[in-house]
Amino acid sequence: MSVAIDTLSHTLKNLLPSARLQETTLSLSSPLRLMLIDPEGMDVPLSGGETDAIFEAPPYWSFCWGSGKALADRLLMTPSLVLGKTVLDFGCGSGVVAVAAALAGARRVIACDLDPIALEAVRINARLNDCNIETLADLSLLEESVDLLLAADVLYDRDNLGLLQVFRHCAPEVLLADSRVRDLCEPGYHLLDSTDAVTEPDLGELDSVRTVRFYRAERD
Repeated sequence: MSVAIDTLSHTLKNLLPSARLQETTLSLSSPLRLMLIDPEGMDVPLSGGETDAIFEAPPYWSFCWGSGKALADRLLMTPSLVLGKTVLDFGCGSGVVAVAAALAGARRVIACDLDPIALEAVRINARLNDCNIETLADLSLLEESVDLLLAADVLYDRDNLGLLQVFRHCAPEVLLADSRVRDLCEPGYHLLDSTDAVTEPDLGELDSVRTVRFYRAERD
């Protein structure tokens, strides 16, 4: 495991030389641990080259984003959502949602992300929490239907709105958590409720993106 963590650390330091990873216990209803960026290493001025590198290949996996954190907590508080199911976490990043699904009793958990470093982070975080999670590099590689597709923080780019109907073809049920699109009106999706959540480490985000809305879709 130390070799895998070294890989993550090396990747992060290539972007931010002062940054380092630390094991973080999230403030959720049940204990859940992730390797995340140490906030102390973020508190330095960035050079132009570092800023460009971050925008070109942002290390999303080194943060626990607010919507993912909120969705993970929902699963931990309501295990019946995933109990005994085959679940796919799309755009998994750190894997917080996938880990929560596994801890909540999902029969099988698949974490999907285009970033191979994110998938490495998921494998490390799965081991930290003593759970088993499979990884998938692209949703198009999924060869079977899953019972439930989970997605959080994927609508930061409105071009991703087209994915919402793709999700409905992959699973009979979709649970979406989002804080970016306040006026979401997507066929088949209905608003369940909302909660407040803060990204860890705290990025000082605007209050407008601290409200996480939960949506559910079912296949017709």
